[in-house]
Amino acid sequence: MRFLLDDEQSEFGRTLDRMLSAADTPSAVRAWAAGEHGPGRAVLGRLAEAGVFALAVPEAHGGLGPLPVELAVSFVEVGRHAVPGPLVETVAAAALFGRLARAGEAADAAKEWLPRLADGRAAVSLVLPGHGPYALDADAADAVFAVTAADELRRCPTYGPVQPSLDPARRLARPLPAGEPVASGAAVRAAAEHAADWAAFATAAQALGTGLALLERTVAYVKERTQFGVAIGSFQAVKHRLADTLLGLEFARPLVFGAAVALASGSPGAGAEIAAAKVAAGEAAYAAARSALQSHGAIGYTAELDLSLWIGKARALRSAWGTPAECRARALDLFH
Repeated sequence: MRFLLDDEQSEFGRTLDRMLSAADTPSAVRAWAAGEHGPGRAVLGRLAEAGVFALAVPEAHGGLGPLPVELAVSFVEVGRHAVPGPLVETVAAAALFGRLARAGEAADAAKEWLPRLADGRAAVSLVLPGHGPYALDADAADAVFAVTAADELRRCPTYGPVQPSLDPARRLARPLPAGEPVASGAAVRAAAEHAADWAAFATAAQALGTGLALLERTVAYVKERTQFGVAIGSFQAVKHRLADTLLGLEFARPLVFGAAVALASGSPGAGAEIAAAKVAAGEAAYAAARSALQSHGAIGYTAELDLSLWIGKARALRSAWGTPAECRARALDLFH
């Protein structure tokens, strides 16, 4: 099956690509990793102005969506340019509050937060059961929400020390229990499961973009680097490695957009398709990182090279919002 974007969707992706290319995201990533969030928040603001976060927010609450296909287009570009920040978590929070609002729960919180998420006034982090105890970029987020094992949604005003991550620009902190529940009960459990699907879906699209960027940079490098008087890209071993990388990414692409179509249609099998897309895109991006590292040689290990920003991100995204083993198990369970 082929999933082709229409002209408007394709142009949206190209517009984001041009905008992010002019934003010097590598500098923003390095600043973010050092705890300086200003440049990164400026990039997030530009994405919000382009309507990226509004794609996850229902129209009734000031958004444009939910529009999963357009969101996938957006997050491919986010990954391609290594944009820092809790973008996936902001989208997941929008899905969480949107589902609660439809269930008639947490009306005041939805009314407060959904418009702010849509127009970029707020970026939030989110912790859900089964996805680790840490909040991404809690120190940069405007709010941190957590769903507890007791099916309570809480806003967490405090958090523990920032922990290092495989990706220096992914800053992790454990939220500390405090505050009154925003909502509780079965509706919160259902909304949390829905939000986790959106988080895994957005992460899959981000991983796909990360892998594509790694491949593009590696192809450009092997055309320039010479050995024995010829470009190393002319060697069969290098060609085969990069061809395998391309095949992995091109196999993941229709799975990501297939998951978007399933989400948009409300398909009961959307969870399985998201899991399949997440494992395929995560593994493809990780393979692209390994190919990039091998093709660049010793220089690929240096933190000064911008390539390292994408290598670290590919490794982190592989396990974020569902490890490969968890995603495979979920896809198999739901398909059977």
